[in-house]
Amino acid sequence: MRGSPIRAFVALGANQGDRQANIDAALDQLRATPGVEVVRVSGLLENPAVGGGPDAPPFLNGAAELNTMLGAHAVLQRLLEIERALGRERREKWAARPIDLDLLLYGDRVLASHNLVVPHPLMHERRFVLQPLAEIAPDAVHPTLQMTIRGLLDSLDSPPED
Repeated sequence: MRGSPIRAFVALGANQGDRQANIDAALDQLRATPGVEVVRVSGLLENPAVGGGPDAPPFLNGAAELNTMLGAHAVLQRLLEIERALGRERREKWAARPIDLDLLLYGDRVLASHNLVVPHPLMHERRFVLQPLAEIAPDAVHPTLQMTIRGLLDSLDSPPED
């Protein structure tokens, strides 16, 4: 491994089983990953499930800051491995899940491939992503919108301008 570590951010979510334990287990597995250092983890917030229907159980959501020597696709692969190890099955969109790990930001990189888009394409619209992320990295900058995470969160609170 060469070069400097990349600062990356991951969204953490769970709405099935022991949500706190699932998130803790995912973080433990991330911490055990060679080339990954978990630097900071936000507090967890309970939020209604988005898109899952009226009976969908609520989510616990948080965010983690990583320093990593892994490439973005390798980070994504590791997140998917952790999800599978913790019982996530990707059968239908918006289904309840024991763990949901999304790569939000990978340094200041903008990436788009068939299985990875960074920055996460919906993060700037989602309070349940921005609020925990702002707790640990308010000054991180969204590389395409050129706004800080705090600014993006504040813009959700502002009425749209005419």
